Amino acid sequence: MSTEATENTEGAQAKPKAGWACPVADKHIHREEVRQIWKECQEESFWYRALPLALGSMAVTGGLIYNGVWKQSKRLGPIPKLALAGVLGYAVGKASYIGTCRAKFQKLGPEFSKGFGPGWGPGFGPPGFRGPGHRHCTHVCQECQKGEKQVAGEAPATPS
Repeated sequence: MSTEATENTEGAQAKPKAGWACPVADKHIHREEVRQIWKECQEESFWYRALPLALGSMAVTGGLIYNGVWKQSKRLGPIPKLALAGVLGYAVGKASYIGTCRAKFQKLGPEFSKGFGPGWGPGFGPPGFRGPGHRHCTHVCQECQKGEKQVAGEAPATPS
């Protein structure tokens, strides 16, 4: 068997030439997954929080104006107060869903655990971002320690 054939068969599992890469943390961040979660967060926050709170606050405001607790504007009627109640309800509803969205993003990996949204680290992108789609290894296991020792030129410790 030639050297080229050996390299081709082992190419899928070979470690990078520059150094050892952690098999757990060196995963590609799929932009489609991020886009899908962002879309879900936008839709769910609208339908489950923002719209109900906006409609509810408008209904309460309308009831207060109808019962005479609040007075309507002489020139514009109840529209300004209803509009303000709707906008505030919408904003509070969207803001109240941030924790749920953060939890969804954290399931993607450790780079999403320290912040939320684009550009939350130093500069642009998640903290520890090494390049397109790679994570910095944040865990310690025996396999990682062996790989780091091999790169450093040390002999890995053999269990006795």
